[in-house]
Amino acid sequence: MTISSFTSSSFDGQLVRIEVDIRRGIPGVDIIGLPDGAVLESRDRFRAALRNCGFEIPKGRILINLAPAGVRKEGASIDLALAAAVLFNSGLITTSPDKQVMILGELMLSGEIRPVAGVLSAVSVAARNEIDTIIVPQSNRAEAASLEWGSVYGVRNISELPALFAAMVHGRTAAEPDLDTELKPDLRKPAVDFHDIIDLPFVKRGLEVAAAGRHNLLLFGPPGGGKTMCSRAMAGILPELTREESIEVTRIYSAAGLLPEGSGLIRRPPFREPHHSASEEGIIGGGRSVKPGEVSLAHKGVLFLDETPEFGKRLLQSLREPAEEGRVDIARAGRSLIYPADFQLILAANPCPCGNLGKKEAVCVCSRKEVINYWKKLGGALLDRIDIRIPVEPVTVDLYSSAEQESSIDVAKRVEKAVWLQHKRFGNEVFKRNGRIPQGSLKKYCKMSDEAEKSYLSAVKKMKISSRACVAVIKTSRSIADLRSGDKIEKNDIHEAIQHRRYGETDFFWDKL
Repeated sequence: MTISSFTSSSFDGQLVRIEVDIRRGIPGVDIIGLPDGAVLESRDRFRAALRNCGFEIPKGRILINLAPAGVRKEGASIDLALAAAVLFNSGLITTSPDKQVMILGELMLSGEIRPVAGVLSAVSVAARNEIDTIIVPQSNRAEAASLEWGSVYGVRNISELPALFAAMVHGRTAAEPDLDTELKPDLRKPAVDFHDIIDLPFVKRGLEVAAAGRHNLLLFGPPGGGKTMCSRAMAGILPELTREESIEVTRIYSAAGLLPEGSGLIRRPPFREPHHSASEEGIIGGGRSVKPGEVSLAHKGVLFLDETPEFGKRLLQSLREPAEEGRVDIARAGRSLIYPADFQLILAANPCPCGNLGKKEAVCVCSRKEVINYWKKLGGALLDRIDIRIPVEPVTVDLYSSAEQESSIDVAKRVEKAVWLQHKRFGNEVFKRNGRIPQGSLKKYCKMSDEAEKSYLSAVKKMKISSRACVAVIKTSRSIADLRSGDKIEKNDIHEAIQHRRYGETDFFWDKL
């Protein structure tokens, strides 16, 4: 039997083959193959667990090799696999010699098995290596089974292993327990519904267009205008993730140890809202034991930065690569780790340091230079990657008005239809949304009517915008056309896209509020 385990050294992780040699000598356990401190400590954990569960530990010197030897093995998820390998080599558990098994789990001294992080990535690695028998802690079984690969067994105590392997030998599957918890569909109700947003039709329309095409978005205006509320409402109009996207997102949350016990695949796009005091490691990822940051936790969802200028300038500039490439490279200890980070960026900012610029009933005390320096914190490179910029001007609303407000469900239906059209249009392309169309594919997928093309060329010439801004206008107009199920981009689509883009180009924030 070949026993394997898993180390989550990156998003994909690494399969670890476990080899055991027991020979005469002074009793003890040696582990080789670049183990870290937690793996080295496992030799004491699994020996104590075996002894406390009534197993006789082999006499002699036990040498355990973790292959491949050149990859560092991290974490305590290998504990159970080490114990199983020793039991197998001692003849205390038996199975067919050609059997391949992946085993995950952290051992307590009592023999009980604790849940571990990164189980979904481990099952993905097992599938790639055609290992179809997987043993995990019972608490992780729902997560492992959600990938629908092979036979997944959940165990609570190391004492269950002999009976489990005996059942495998005789071809019985009764040893595979049923799920204790039904897979949770993860259909969380959004915190803010579009119905709660009174008035602000231009802002709502911008959110709808951004959601339809996965465009980055900036909301700016005085405090109290509804920027934060509108941004949070975005979560309620995003379509559910595809199965492939669900697996990717769930793997990231599993690797970060943030997947609730008994959960299956995450179905809803994540919405992450880090505080402006968060460190660069917390946002981008990293740390002593590398963990995915907020940009990765927002993969296929939304990363919302409220009070954006309050974030450090260096941190904001570090968002450029993930926002453009859809991934983040983390260099640490002589190695480079890659995590997915294909997120939709939403920024919210006041128009000036004091926040009163644009308020009719208040006086702004900031000089023009202070306002300009305030916006420079965002940086031109990051701002240029924002397709849609919307001013949120404070309005007086009647909270008791009987005027009917559209709900998130109504908006979500239009967004879902537009997204379906995009998936159908792009087919087998790597990109699936308008906001991710590469420049070389614009002519193929963003066809304009003659009138729309004339309007576009005239506007570009008048506004004198950058090439990236030109691309953004075309992508946004394609999303607007999809919301009305149009085959081609029309003149009105171009006009609306330009209205969403003009701030920060020919119109300055502090002059137009």
